[in-house]
Amino acid sequence: MEGLIKGLINVALDAVEGAGDREERRNQQTTSQEEEDERSRATWAEVVSSKSNDNQTEPHSTGAAYHRPTSWDRKEEGEGRRKEKWDNDEEKYYKPHHPPRRGQQDESEERKDEDWQTVGNKKQHHSASHGRPQKYEAWQGYKKPASEQNYSEGKLHSINTEPTQEELHDLSKACNRLWDLDQNRLVPGKDYEINVGEGKKVYNKGDMARENLFTWLSDDALRKPTMSRFCALLDNYNPHEGYKEDVTAQDKHEQTAFIEEISRTGPIKYVFRYLVAKGILNCDYEEFKRILISLWFNLYGRGGTSGCSSAFEHVFVGEIKNRGENEISGFHNWIQFYLEEAKGTVDYQGFIFPRRRGELPDSETQVLTVQFEWHGILKSVSSTLIGVSPEFEIALYTLCYFVGREDNQVNLGPYSVNIKCYRMGNDKIGSVFPIAEN
Repeated sequence: MEGLIKGLINVALDAVEGAGDREERRNQQTTSQEEEDERSRATWAEVVSSKSNDNQTEPHSTGAAYHRPTSWDRKEEGEGRRKEKWDNDEEKYYKPHHPPRRGQQDESEERKDEDWQTVGNKKQHHSASHGRPQKYEAWQGYKKPASEQNYSEGKLHSINTEPTQEELHDLSKACNRLWDLDQNRLVPGKDYEINVGEGKKVYNKGDMARENLFTWLSDDALRKPTMSRFCALLDNYNPHEGYKEDVTAQDKHEQTAFIEEISRTGPIKYVFRYLVAKGILNCDYEEFKRILISLWFNLYGRGGTSGCSSAFEHVFVGEIKNRGENEISGFHNWIQFYLEEAKGTVDYQGFIFPRRRGELPDSETQVLTVQFEWHGILKSVSSTLIGVSPEFEIALYTLCYFVGREDNQVNLGPYSVNIKCYRMGNDKIGSVFPIAEN
């Protein structure tokens, strides 16, 4: 009898609220039951230590290297106890509250069945003459101790990396300055070409892209020092969330050498000077490099398992959540997308229509919102900066982490972007990614 009464109540609720609202309520209940991320015991006072013999950062007590405004401290007291809300944040950002009901067709779905390509079908990959990725000989050298490696000389003497007063008071202007300082950013049509295919809404099913996203990439693009070192890092991780990472001495050499390489570029130099000028950092440049290593590569817990994730792995490599239904989280880097697409593990499904009516993306667009499958698992929406350098993304996201909030409305050249930045506790990046505003 009690079960019958509950069933009648549920029917009544559906009639009043609609099936869509009830489903949203179920999702909220499910989210509230997810396991909390394990907080790292390390503090910034422990990770900004002096170098060890192999130029690695080891936990060691020392003075605090930076100070955040007190308003941040109050805001972040509970950050370490937050659920992983960023996992589905992009999808919520683009998905309407009530997707079309069965029987209702969206205008983008009014097409013949033969126009759709079955989800999961592999597309034809391109030949080596169009930039097919390969492991360059230089990558092997990156496994040596960082102090034994050679680095680019850099051209900082001819680049002004001092922030202006206006930039110090306006995060958007500072981020736009980073865009201007990105000398290694690739040029669409010259260094690479993409085919965005056709667009779709987040809830639309089917593959709207007959071809790969990347048509070709210049052979010289991934030989740029910072990009080459970035590529060498990508295969150091197990993408399955919940599996502890086995970080070898060679992995640490690659991490340290990557930070050393990008520290010779304008964007990283600018962020250091910006944070010092703002009074957020109180350290020299060598210690700043160690802070970057800790911020991006130190392992922490995710999904109930300690030592299984890092900011670099989540944001740039991507992770596969195995709790319940398989999901893709993170994976916001164009180089990783290109390499995985070339291997056949990524299947591009088309771009996501802008939230507001406006200009649709094309082969020249460098802030792109897409849908794709990775290892056969669908990521319904993901935003990526196309063609930018690794140093630009590290600088941009580091700056927003230290100076910004959860939502950071900024301009990057011709693009209006919201940089979403989620923190874990007071010393870790949970996730950070761009969302196109126009």
